[in-house]
Amino acid sequence: MSTISQQVTPPQDPHAGDELLTIGEVADIVRVPVATLRYWRHLGTGPRGFRVGRGVRYWHHEVTSWLQSQSGGPTAA
Repeated sequence: MSTISQQVTPPQDPHAGDELLTIGEVADIVRVPVATLRYWRHLGTGPRGFRVGRGVRYWHHEVTSWLQSQSGGPTAA
């Protein structure tokens, strides 16, 4: 009986090295009230967040990407 061993590489984690932010931290970065972020989350128009237990968290990279998309992307000064 022969066995074939394969080495399986785990998929790359797109958030490796990224930082989790609270809703208050995102509100400070975006410079809007927490209530506005909650409303945007309800509408599905703000940065993508997710629940961890009872709180909402955001990936820092996703917040900055969302901000760039709102401004039309990076601009040259």
